[in-house]
Amino acid sequence: QVQLVESGGGLVQAGDSLKLSCAAAGRTYDTYDWQMMAWFRQAPGKEREFVAAIRWTELGTYYADSVKGRCTISRDNAKNTVSLQMNSLKPEDTAVYYCAGSKFNSLLVASYDYWGQGTQVTVAS
Repeated sequence: QVQLVESGGGLVQAGDSLKLSCAAAGRTYDTYDWQMMAWFRQAPGKEREFVAAIRWTELGTYYADSVKGRCTISRDNAKNTVSLQMNSLKPEDTAVYYCAGSKFNSLLVASYDYWGQGTQVTVAS
């Protein structure tokens, strides 16, 4: 099965920028029928929530209202990677960020079968 590996998390100050990356490894041909790749996040004591998504083979990007205008999602199909550029970070952006892949055009957590292990992003005030 394909594995998703995130990188780029860390501790930053409010207002700083951070770029998260996600690479698909292993049985990458599993991605051939993916429709969407996305980033979700989960803060302590909260449910996992949608952050941003990008269509895997067509044009289309989607953002949560909380990050719209501050984040940009991009992909490189040849390298099987997806990235999330986050600017003007806020303390409320602190969470574990997960990369995920789906065979459906969906922004719902339940529609994603492929998940990375997560990378911690901490924004200090």
